Amino acid sequence: MIDSPEAAPPPRRRRSDARRSIEAVLNAARVVLGERPEASMDDIAAEAGVTRQTVYAHFPSRDALVAALIEAAAAEYLAALDAAGLDTAPPADALARFLDVGWQFLRRNPLLLNPAASGPPRPGRNALSDVVPPRLERLIRRGQDTGDFDGSQPAAWLTAAVVGLQHAAAAEVTAERLTTHEAELLCLESTLRLCGLRGHAVQPAREVSRRE
Repeated sequence: MIDSPEAAPPPRRRRSDARRSIEAVLNAARVVLGERPEASMDDIAAEAGVTRQTVYAHFPSRDALVAALIEAAAAEYLAALDAAGLDTAPPADALARFLDVGWQFLRRNPLLLNPAASGPPRPGRNALSDVVPPRLERLIRRGQDTGDFDGSQPAAWLTAAVVGLQHAAAAEVTAERLTTHEAELLCLESTLRLCGLRGHAVQPAREVSRRE
């Protein structure tokens, strides 16, 4: 029997190599685009340690890569919310956990905080604007039902207000008028007051001053 040429890698190995390559490109895009939203596919390939052709083999366009990055980040965000016990923790604690997961998400994905980034494409699934607010609204409604939060305002309105408040706090960090720590403290205090926290003292955000 004549020996055949070197056999091609088995399908399982090819799939594993492809996954590693995709993860490397996405991680590189997270870093590079977070620092320079205008960075090219060449820049991302260099950071990932792969060729430009490899990047395009997985992502046919820059918009497709950014959409995939946002979709992957959203999946991580949702997994973190799942692990935060939002449906079982006391409402005030759950609300603090919800905000903390959001801050962790923004720290890991600075692209979404960069004002120089042109509106990133909407991912095909796991769009945060679709899946995160309902979780927050459910949390706020539970707090109203238990009497921990003031029930005089609609939960849907408070949800929109809390999301907007965290976005505003993040913008202050981007503009370097607040540190992330300061923004987190102010955002938490303001959110608890907005929801009309009852029966618990709200600790003031100490040592917070706006930058001139």
